[in-house]
Amino acid sequence: MDKKTFLIEGMTCAACVRSVEKATTKVDGVGKVTVNLITNKMEVEFDPEKANIDTIEDSVKKAGYKAVLMTETKQFSVEGMTCAACVNAVEKTAKKTPGVIAAEVNLTTEKLKISVDPNAFDVDQLKRKIMIAGYQLKTEKTMDEHQKSKDRASKVMLLKFIFSVLFTLPLLYIAMGHMVGLPLPGWLDPHMASKNFAITQFLLTLPVIIIGYQFYFIGFKTLLHKNPNMDTLVALGTGAAFIQGIYGTFLILTERVHTTPLYFETAAVIITLIILGKYFETISKGKTSEAIKKLVDLSPKTATVLIQNEEHVIPVEDVIKDDVILVKPGERVPVDGIIVSGLTSIDESMITGESIPVEKKPGDAVIGASINKNGALTIKATKVGKDSTLAQIIKLVEDAQSSKAPIAKLADKISGIFVPIVMILAALTFVFWLIMGKSFDFSFLNMIAVLVIACPCALGLATPTAIMVGTGKGASHGILIKSGEALEKAHEIDVVVLDKTGTITQGVPQVKKIIATSTYSEEQLLQLSASLEVNSEHPLGEAIVSMAKSKNYKLKAVEHFLNHPGFGVEGSIDGKQIYIGNVKFVNQLKVKIGQLQKLANELSEAGNTLIYVVIDQTVAGLIAIADAIKPTSKEAIELLRNKGIQVYMMTGDHQITAKAIAQEVGITQVIAEVLPEDKSKEVGKLKDQGFKVAMVGDGINDAPALALADVGIAIGNGTDVAIESADIVLMRNDLRDVSTAIELSKKTIINIKENLFWAFFYNTLGIPVAMGVLYLFGGPLLDPMLAGAAMSFSSVSVVMNALRLKRFKPQRKEVKS
Repeated sequence: MDKKTFLIEGMTCAACVRSVEKATTKVDGVGKVTVNLITNKMEVEFDPEKANIDTIEDSVKKAGYKAVLMTETKQFSVEGMTCAACVNAVEKTAKKTPGVIAAEVNLTTEKLKISVDPNAFDVDQLKRKIMIAGYQLKTEKTMDEHQKSKDRASKVMLLKFIFSVLFTLPLLYIAMGHMVGLPLPGWLDPHMASKNFAITQFLLTLPVIIIGYQFYFIGFKTLLHKNPNMDTLVALGTGAAFIQGIYGTFLILTERVHTTPLYFETAAVIITLIILGKYFETISKGKTSEAIKKLVDLSPKTATVLIQNEEHVIPVEDVIKDDVILVKPGERVPVDGIIVSGLTSIDESMITGESIPVEKKPGDAVIGASINKNGALTIKATKVGKDSTLAQIIKLVEDAQSSKAPIAKLADKISGIFVPIVMILAALTFVFWLIMGKSFDFSFLNMIAVLVIACPCALGLATPTAIMVGTGKGASHGILIKSGEALEKAHEIDVVVLDKTGTITQGVPQVKKIIATSTYSEEQLLQLSASLEVNSEHPLGEAIVSMAKSKNYKLKAVEHFLNHPGFGVEGSIDGKQIYIGNVKFVNQLKVKIGQLQKLANELSEAGNTLIYVVIDQTVAGLIAIADAIKPTSKEAIELLRNKGIQVYMMTGDHQITAKAIAQEVGITQVIAEVLPEDKSKEVGKLKDQGFKVAMVGDGINDAPALALADVGIAIGNGTDVAIESADIVLMRNDLRDVSTAIELSKKTIINIKENLFWAFFYNTLGIPVAMGVLYLFGGPLLDPMLAGAAMSFSSVSVVMNALRLKRFKPQRKEVKS
């Protein structure tokens, strides 16, 4: 199945979303279709043997909208071209590169301009192909056409509003001013110059109608395709008012009547107010995607690459894997890499959210866009372009903001039947008041008010705006939520299963205690053990060596070193035969543990792994090693339990060891001695009991469990496989962020429900008032102009309510060091 992203033009409300999804799903070979009203994006999964881009675009066109395959325009400088044949060769090569849709070369400027499908295009592949053809490609600039079009749309909407106001204000004065005693010149007086009065209003209204042509073009087009939307309601309401005005003008010009209601100002004011609402909506939508803009702005534009020890400043897009890059103090790291030389501290807060700079040394990994605080570094590029951490984060957030939460389908479904019902109610309103003996004008105005106030755009905006702000806020806290569905599901979680190693614990063994007999001191035991273990690659041996180095112990020379896999190591130091290993090794040597046995049992029950030191066939002591618990783990588990969530720990450790660690962090439910391949089965068992389960892990063996859980949460410094399988990624490696993600989900869902409530409440309350129900009981009528203003306000208020999520702050306390 192929997956493509399209930009949809012409959508204005949730009814449009439903129409586009419905039309696209009908195409043979099309699978999943997701349309987002905020981003105007449609993601389609389809079988390329049955469906193609053209058939998908045609289906959307027939529904009354326009679908354009989402592309990016990229521009490169081409070196080595000398004639038209070179131009032809470069264009042909570019067009044959996967993901390139169109290519155009200008020989004079030596520029190559291409349109690409961002999901399929690989810039390195293009560069290689051009190089093979005999030319050199240099990245000049990259343009995000979608973002530019959104900015243009905002400016156009503002200009439309300004021009509409310029015509509407004098129109309103002429049409309504004389009613409240405002002066009009004699040549415009409705009683003395009714023809001038009518023609002037028509001439002032016509430009406003032309400015709002899109409402009529889309509204009537979707009506003809039996997919009426918000624009249909606006077009019918204001169009009817405008036509009635033309008819009234015709009666005055032919002198059949001297004066008659014209309704021109109704049409113009409604369109102007709706354009104003659209402008505010566009501005608000822009604010919802600030997280993406901030992330994009973090990316450095250039990198200082060392070529034969000479510094070359090049665009960051031209950096390739394994390039050696110089990063000076105060500069942003241009790409992901490994430090080759230099010592410094790196501010990674923009990626991980962690405010304290991290000390870095040769061999440590650095993340692109993080800030080098002090000390010059040389790094070797490991991930560049779309593979970099920052690019992956941006893509994750973009995908999440484009996705649709299950709750959004409710609004789409209702909106799909809502517009036709409103049209029927408007017609019934008109007929009802005529039957009640009211005038045509009275009935007509009420009908227009119903059409205008009932526009369901607020329903369509309710969910996607909250999803966009919620995922963006998560990203700013180092929590990457991959989809709207994951954001919605997280608030239902009632069981969290935590992997032990690397999740609750550091994942790095550390020496906890050294017990020596009277023959040797603890220092001697550690020195001798480290001298022997430095030849071993076992993680427990590395913990011993690491502690000895931290104490600056000088390691001794070892003779006759032997490694016994599964047992331990042996060797000779200063003429003494030394064995270091587990209890099985001690038993194999037929050496008695003696007085250390009781203490060994206590340490083992406390969750430690025991390493015995045997010197000249006598147990000289033991070293207790354990995986250190992360400083935030206990608080993280407390936060979850305070929310009423059950917390399980899952590990392959022995039951006694597992329970000791669980007890230390406040976990009472333990699943121990679990084989890696059985982790997903344990998650499945909890789901079968009716629980909504979140699995938190970091290893490759956690991936199946992460995928099976209702919500999979990966620790950010875990493996790529685990991160790929998860629904949520915690960039800060802080277990407290599990609670924050659930908290953010709850706040977002509450916000969505608030939005949906007010959107439904508004329509439920507004339509009867517009129909004249209050008037039946002696109350007021709803003027169509007020209906237009209220409709615009409802959309803006929903977006503004979603923006309140920007104030979200997680509940936590500072961890004491």
